[in-house]
Amino acid sequence: MLRITQGRKSPRLEVWIPPVTPPVRTIDTLSQSGGHPKIRFWNFLRIRSTKQSDKYKISQTLCQPKTSITMQFYNKTEAIERMNALAGAGKPFIFIIDYRQRHAYVEETSRVDASCIRYDFNGAKNAGGKSGGEMKAVEWHAEPLSLEQYAQAFGVVMRHIREGNSYLTNLTCKVPVTTNLTTEEIFCRSRALYKLWVKDSFVCFSPEIFVRIEEGIIKSYPMKGTIDATLPDACRCLMDDPKEAAEHATIVDLIRNDLSMVAEQVRVTRYRYCDLLDTNKGPIYQTSSEICGTLPEDYPSRIGDILFRLLPAGSITGAPKPKTMQIIAEAEDYERGFYTGVMGVFDGRNLDSAVMIRFIEQEDGRLYYKAGGGITSKSDVVSEYKEMIQKVYVPIC
Repeated sequence: MLRITQGRKSPRLEVWIPPVTPPVRTIDTLSQSGGHPKIRFWNFLRIRSTKQSDKYKISQTLCQPKTSITMQFYNKTEAIERMNALAGAGKPFIFIIDYRQRHAYVEETSRVDASCIRYDFNGAKNAGGKSGGEMKAVEWHAEPLSLEQYAQAFGVVMRHIREGNSYLTNLTCKVPVTTNLTTEEIFCRSRALYKLWVKDSFVCFSPEIFVRIEEGIIKSYPMKGTIDATLPDACRCLMDDPKEAAEHATIVDLIRNDLSMVAEQVRVTRYRYCDLLDTNKGPIYQTSSEICGTLPEDYPSRIGDILFRLLPAGSITGAPKPKTMQIIAEAEDYERGFYTGVMGVFDGRNLDSAVMIRFIEQEDGRLYYKAGGGITSKSDVVSEYKEMIQKVYVPIC
């Protein structure tokens, strides 16, 4: 049901959608342009799930036409077609795709409004780094769920692993955080390969590459394994940890198989190397690998098909992927939305993208950090709980 009521200063749009609708959506009834739905709005539209009412609701104030921002979202089929068309024509564009691949923003880079969306994808960016909060000392406080609450979700995952339904499941949580920084200030001050800020919605500062395509070669860099870098001989401890080694091997095998669906001559070119990351809580080590394959010559005109064939990313789901996604839906008590989706840029010939981890969402005036890790048969609930908390950070020194 859709209705427009009069607010104090401008009209207000309210939409009720049945629970089968995913938690992030655009409204397609306000205006039409070129056969695709559009909506004018000031804030990034979001449907919030409420378990108690089992309904999804949007309440969004519309701005006057002179100041409104138009953003256009596509379903999976439309996004694939648009990406294929733009890449086939050699037109640069960015893309933001949610975890369930139901909502995608695909726009030519020249048309991205920096007052609504700011990005820096490995140096390809649409705005500078100034925000006005450069000199603030960072205040940061997380309110993670209790170990007992985490153990309930962990138990669901372990039951399925024992039953043979999955051998790696990425379990995530939604953690309230408080800070003296705005999401835009976090975007500007954070140090990460890939950064994205969407006005009044979320900020992402991801270290994890999803895929890169350079002159017909596709590369992926799955990231699994984290440790406090201040611990004695931390890198070696991480590399020698049997649970972390098994988890990393599983993901590398999964990504290798995924790339084999779209490329030939797929091979692992680097296996388990350590990267050092600086955070507001201190340095950490993470392990990654590099996997490569060769795409067909006509890959630009099929870039959308190639990308969506690989989604969702194996590193944030698990293996086997379809069944593990069902386990995730059962174990997690919130909707991921754009968290663990992918974001990236096509420059006219090559593509660079990232998995949307290290993610802070703004909701009802509060900030929530979404974080998690991989669970295997060798996992210990206390260790996994501590690793989840360790990942609730901003990469600001």
